[in-house]
Amino acid sequence: MLILSTILFGCANNKEEVVSSEEKSEKNMLTFAWPRDIGEMNPHVYNPSQLFAQSMVYEPLVSYQEGGELKPHLAESWEISEDGKEYTFHLREGVKFSDGTSFNAEVVKKNFDTVLNHLDMHSWLGFLSKINSTEVVDEYTFKLTLTEAYYPTIQELAVVRPVRFLGEAGFPEDGDTSKGVVEPVGTGPWVLEDYKVDEYAVFKRNEEYWGELPKEEKITVKVIPDAETRVLAFEKGEIDLLYGEGTISLDAFKQLESTENYESSISEPVATRQLVINSKKEQLSDEKVRQALHYAFNKEALVEGVTSGYEEKADYILPTNLPYTKDNGATVIDYDVEKAKSLLDEAGWTLSEGETVREKDGQPLEFELMYDSAEQIQKTMAEVIQSEWAAIGVKLNIVGVELTEQVQRFKDNEFDVNFFSNYGTPYDPHTFLNIVASEGFGFNEAISAYPNKAEILKQIAEVPQTTDEAQRQQLYTSILTSIQEQGALIPISYIKKTAIYQKDVTNFTFPANRDEHPFTNISMK
Repeated sequence: MLILSTILFGCANNKEEVVSSEEKSEKNMLTFAWPRDIGEMNPHVYNPSQLFAQSMVYEPLVSYQEGGELKPHLAESWEISEDGKEYTFHLREGVKFSDGTSFNAEVVKKNFDTVLNHLDMHSWLGFLSKINSTEVVDEYTFKLTLTEAYYPTIQELAVVRPVRFLGEAGFPEDGDTSKGVVEPVGTGPWVLEDYKVDEYAVFKRNEEYWGELPKEEKITVKVIPDAETRVLAFEKGEIDLLYGEGTISLDAFKQLESTENYESSISEPVATRQLVINSKKEQLSDEKVRQALHYAFNKEALVEGVTSGYEEKADYILPTNLPYTKDNGATVIDYDVEKAKSLLDEAGWTLSEGETVREKDGQPLEFELMYDSAEQIQKTMAEVIQSEWAAIGVKLNIVGVELTEQVQRFKDNEFDVNFFSNYGTPYDPHTFLNIVASEGFGFNEAISAYPNKAEILKQIAEVPQTTDEAQRQQLYTSILTSIQEQGALIPISYIKKTAIYQKDVTNFTFPANRDEHPFTNISMK
């Protein structure tokens, strides 16, 4: 759901789009490029609404900060009952929507109830299906009651959609926002001022914002679908900032960075690029085979060569800057070709003299790696891994497919090996484990050969209901270690975000929440 796909067509060059440097200076404006239209700016729906734009206008009760810390936002504080079922939120007083109306418990309940009326759209977000009731206690106190304890509730409230808050004026007459909103009225630091579909959007600073006012008066988003055109516009000075996953290739980023004409930033890891190995397949059902595959490619050289060092070799299946992931007991696997060969020998896969592919019981050690044909990094990594595994007697066939086919084949368990990356902040680790446990996502099937699969699934089910912090950490450590040790998931690299910006842009910082906008502290000299 977080992967950006770009649509190729030319960039219009009209007077509305082009903002001169003089205009930018006069209006204290930052210009930002994005590959697609911002969408309808509805806080309660998904594509085509763009996450970064939604987060500029609509705010959460709690915010996700560095290291997974959850901090008050529109809720100043909250209490959780001892049984983990009741959440009482004390709302921030004096907050206004951009039209001047008050933010209070009534409008919080209206937004929650609107989302809950279309639960089928939002079933992926775990806590929503567990809500038993929503209650206005008083003007600034709101209570959620769940059917069962679910510790990720606070963390899930920090996601960009669908539980952010639209003002009364934004609701259609029947209250059903699933069909659209009247106008994008939020409490956030930005207000949509001007908009032309597929061309641009201009956000002005919300002068009545309850928090610290942004330093910039306006943010202009230019819609430039073609990646090369975005880079050219940046080099011409028409764009101040290129940021976001997929908005600029690593090659283009490296080239721009090398000129020293611009400023650049690279984020902390936001996700792990992984190989998912389907242990349901006969040739991959032996743990020793899966472990051999992990030992048999030079991960550090691969990551350095393919990403020019902008990604980082991954030792674990989740980045260790996510909650509950620091205490990972999994063994770090280093490149060791002889170890890989030895494990395959022990598993009964032998390489006869003069042959290039190992066999067992007359069957060759041959399988397929599927990758997204539009993803150059996946393609190049697949080619390198194919070559390195060939050196230990493994025949790897690589096939590029459209993203939709890759996702569907993964879900349908029609794969041998597949590329995957986890969702990152603020979703993991609990969302990642939820899909591991769920049938029809590929992971449940991938760990089929694990002798302790039933115990792993039992522990995953226990985690959300655990109210004791120490016990929760112990469960996460046990689950993540066990999944990785048995080799169905092989971490490759930690994915990072990149940003390149003009030298007059200052105070750029990456948001802790992968989906939030990056404009909180940014300013122009």
